[in-house]
Amino acid sequence: MKVELAQLAGRDNDTAYNLQRALAAIAACAADTQLLVFPETHLMGFPNRETVAQIAEPVDGPSVSAVLAAVRERNIAVVIGMAENDEGRFYNTTLLLTPEGIALKYRKTHLWASDRGVFAPGDRYATCMWNGVRIGLLICYDIEFPESARALAQLGADLLIVTNGNMDPYGPTHRTAIMARAQENQAFALMVNRVETGDDGLVFAGGSALVDPLGTLLFEAGRDEGQFRVELDFAQLQVARRDYRYLDDQRLKLPGEVLEHASGLRELLIP
Repeated sequence: MKVELAQLAGRDNDTAYNLQRALAAIAACAADTQLLVFPETHLMGFPNRETVAQIAEPVDGPSVSAVLAAVRERNIAVVIGMAENDEGRFYNTTLLLTPEGIALKYRKTHLWASDRGVFAPGDRYATCMWNGVRIGLLICYDIEFPESARALAQLGADLLIVTNGNMDPYGPTHRTAIMARAQENQAFALMVNRVETGDDGLVFAGGSALVDPLGTLLFEAGRDEGQFRVELDFAQLQVARRDYRYLDDQRLKLPGEVLEHASGLRELLIP
């Protein structure tokens, strides 16, 4: 699978600017790119308590609709973060968009300090099938909790995609975490982070990365903006899982009801 990582500097509470950057990145993709991944809440930036009601949009709102139109025009898939408004309740949400529509929606379950009081936490993990690969989504702080990635692994994930908004001095924390989450779940992990300084003075750490199912760091970006191309060889899944499988050997399973949908969507509800 050929993937591009859009490590961009967004603007908080400036949807028009962020959307324009997203559409430009989609237009700039190589002809053979299959998937493009953006940072956490890229479309709106990070709202606060005073601004979230004004900038958050439903998933069928104008910004997602514009991205979806570009996805269909280029015939690729895009993973992008947004501030979601669901009938007056707000979520830090990441979507997997394909030419067929919204293939997967994930609401951040572990709220970091700046999320609290702005967003409500999600209540489930989910995976879907896309191009023969089962994909799961996580957001930033989620990867510091091993259970989040393990929930996706229990749902069959081969690829963990993390939209990130990690800032100094915590860049090394997520570098370590993304490698551990890939290795302990024997899955590929992709992480795409924001860069430069946000409206509140936070300096985003970059370091977007690709890690293989053995926990080996295959690619790591620096701290500058860029659109980086990587390639995933899914034969490495069989290599990593050949002699042992953590999911088969683990003694404790995560609780929660599993929902199987005819579309191939699988959900684990958080009890």
